[in-house]
Amino acid sequence: MSQTNITPEHRSAFEALTSGDYSNFALFSCFADGAPAAAICAVNRDGEDFTIRPLFVSVTDSMQLSDHDGREAGQ
Repeated sequence: MSQTNITPEHRSAFEALTSGDYSNFALFSCFADGAPAAAICAVNRDGEDFTIRPLFVSVTDSMQLSDHDGREAGQ
């Protein structure tokens, strides 16, 4: 059995982003755990305001990515 952290919501967001069917995505300058980052967000009108929902966040210098066996990315 394969192990994954990819949720149905991740898959839906990725498919919407890559389909080209939607134009409500924006690249948003932000901070992730206090570190400078960028996020791909869905932007939707909410009355007279907008709701900005982060979908994917960029890798920051302080992040440590690893696979399910604990091997860090790039090794």
